[in-house]
Amino acid sequence: MKKVSIFLSVIFIVLIKSQTVSDYKYVLIPQEFNDFKENRSYNLTGILEKSLKGKKYAILPETKSDWPADALNNPCQVLSSEVMDDKSMFRNKVIVQFKDCNNQIVLALKGVSTIKEFEPGFQDALKRAVVQIPVSSPSEAIQKIAESKPQETAKVIEERKPTETTSQPAKTAQRYTNGKLNLQKIQIDDSQFILVDGNSSVPFATFKSTAKKDVYRVKLGTGESTIGYYENGNITIEMPKSNGEFSNEVFTVN
Repeated sequence: MKKVSIFLSVIFIVLIKSQTVSDYKYVLIPQEFNDFKENRSYNLTGILEKSLKGKKYAILPETKSDWPADALNNPCQVLSSEVMDDKSMFRNKVIVQFKDCNNQIVLALKGVSTIKEFEPGFQDALKRAVVQIPVSSPSEAIQKIAESKPQETAKVIEERKPTETTSQPAKTAQRYTNGKLNLQKIQIDDSQFILVDGNSSVPFATFKSTAKKDVYRVKLGTGESTIGYYENGNITIEMPKSNGEFSNEVFTVN
């Protein structure tokens, strides 16, 4: 039994179910991983990129100006990746993590190598971990978001009357502003939508419907929870302040 246990740990351990990773088309790989900034020669980013491309994922850089339009307009169809140093005294080990646009871990894989030297050992551990990543097969829900055309979005916004009030889910993305931030509203399904900033991979706010019409539970990108609602065609968020009070942040159609 002990030998079986050691064998399994040497190969890798799937920490979270991997089925949902295959729902995504795009994976962001940073220029360098935080735990390996001083050891770029390990080429872990190159190994991960090559493996993911072989599994039909499209790789995105950190610079968003180089992203394709569908990924830029719909950041929630993009996973971000990270490789972390998990070494022990006798083993070179890594953890490969994939997070969604809400900064939630979708998949974490652990790779362990018996090679003692750092460079080949970490490379071997990474290769053992990524072997378990499923082939990309984007889900219908994510694909529908990706298929929203920018020109169709512009047409909907142009034809909408400024005084119109609606609580119906938008079929295409809409743009809102509070004078300082320009955000895009993306309808996930009938009960939730997000406001995103094109310069961030994390949504500014995630809205989930409540039993009361036009009122939503809101989770901010900072992790704080509050409420939001439609009013006169605008989206209002009650923003928490450091003194425990709230201020209303109003976003109008841009």
